[in-house]
Amino acid sequence: MRVYVASSWRNEKQPRVVEALRRAGYDVYDFRKPVSGNEGFHWSTIDPDWKQWNPEQFRQALHHPIAKEGFQFDKNALDNCDACVLVLPCGRSAHLEAGYAIGQGKPTAILLETGEPELMYKLSGNLYLTISGITDFLKTLEGATNK
Repeated sequence: MRVYVASSWRNEKQPRVVEALRRAGYDVYDFRKPVSGNEGFHWSTIDPDWKQWNPEQFRQALHHPIAKEGFQFDKNALDNCDACVLVLPCGRSAHLEAGYAIGQGKPTAILLETGEPELMYKLSGNLYLTISGITDFLKTLEGATNK
C-alpha cells in the first residue's frame, strides 16, 4: 500500500511517522526525500530572498523549473497513493494535499496534535492521536481491499 504523508518541514514528528509507517511495511512518500539524491523542494533554492517576494514574483516562481519539478514529485505521489496521512501541525500545502486526496476519494487519516480545532477535519472522519492508530487505520484499509 502506497501512503502519502502530508505535513510541514517544521514538524519534528513527520520523520518519525514516515519511518514508523515504513517499518510497518508501507511504501511511504516522503516530501523531504522524494527520490534518492533529492532533498525535497525549497523556495530558497530558487531565490534565497523568497520571503521578500511580492505576489507577482511568487506567481512567476511557480513556473521555475525547480518549482515545477518539486510540484510534479508531490502531485504524482498524491495521484498514485492508496491513502493519505495528514500529520499536524502543518501549513497550507499539507492541508491542500489532504483536501486533494479526500476529493479524489482516497482514505485520509489525520494525526492530531494539540492546537486549534478545525471543523472541516470531519471530511476525513479518521482522526487519530497516535502513530499506532494510523497504522491500525491502514491495516483496516488493507483488510478491506483483500476481501
